[in-house]
Amino acid sequence: MSAAEHKSIDKDRLVSAVQAEDDASFELKLRPRYLREFIGQNKVKENLSVAIEAAKSRGEALDHVLLYGPPGLGKTTLATIIANEMGVAYQQSAGPAIQIKGDLTAILTNLRDRQVLFLDEVHRLQPALEEILYSALEDYKLDIIIGQGPSARTHTIDVRPFTFVAATTRAGMLSAPLRSRFGILLRLEFYTTEELKFVVERSAEILGVSIDDAGADELAHRARGTPRIANRLLRRVRDFAQVRGQGRIDKATAQAALEMLEVDKHGFDEIDRRLLLTIIQKYNGGPVGLSTLAAALAEDQDALEEIYEPFLIQIGFLDRTPRGRVATRMAYEHFGIKYGRQPDLF
Repeated sequence: MSAAEHKSIDKDRLVSAVQAEDDASFELKLRPRYLREFIGQNKVKENLSVAIEAAKSRGEALDHVLLYGPPGLGKTTLATIIANEMGVAYQQSAGPAIQIKGDLTAILTNLRDRQVLFLDEVHRLQPALEEILYSALEDYKLDIIIGQGPSARTHTIDVRPFTFVAATTRAGMLSAPLRSRFGILLRLEFYTTEELKFVVERSAEILGVSIDDAGADELAHRARGTPRIANRLLRRVRDFAQVRGQGRIDKATAQAALEMLEVDKHGFDEIDRRLLLTIIQKYNGGPVGLSTLAAALAEDQDALEEIYEPFLIQIGFLDRTPRGRVATRMAYEHFGIKYGRQPDLF
């Protein structure tokens, strides 16, 4: 299954961190414009703040930046913030969208001085196109081959100094030569519940949604450490509150709405529950190999590994071991099953 198909599957989930079709315009309203408005990721903000101030004081382009980590944590937002803080132009594209050398060459040769060029999903950039980037990132020069065969010649074009900001959810797939061109490497982590509560309250204020402290806390607890999911849940619970509530989101309204949406107290949906229960009930808690688990769930192996498992591992409900996947004691307790008991539900 291709990466694009994985994303298509994940977009159907309410608790997916992948951007859905209707997220873009909604997120644009809520997106902070400057570092001081950005909630969470304190280490990332501190590093960026120092680097930006230093670059501005020298009148230079900021060093190239690699942002990596799970989806939905603010990589695109940070790229726009970098451009705003530097006071420069901003252009955005994605690795899969650039297919031929001419496209990349046109983008690079049209950059303005110190402009921010943001490339999402950089790990999916074709190797032949990646090689074009090397000299542009290192020396601000572009080597163009004109002609073919014995008559071919290389022509060098100067590129204006710029900042390349790249984002990826899979930093391990980047080649060593490309990775070495980044002066600033920043990993984005899952958010704490308290940080997500601030996100929910800020978004509610911008949208004019009435929400109390307990209601915001309930949404934050079920947002899987991800602002994008927190904002998506806010939208759905807002609709529920307007139709079946009093128009205000309190704890009871949030709980009723999320129960209807089948998002439990940990932010698990039906797929998460099915994955964990399959390991516990069918394979006595594991270990179970990825291929066996994928067959039992009728899911693709890559989808399990890239989409469904990371959050379950992050919060301690699932372990990856050399022998396979293992459900932890927390997973048993979540479903009210005695740890280590051999269930006979299958």
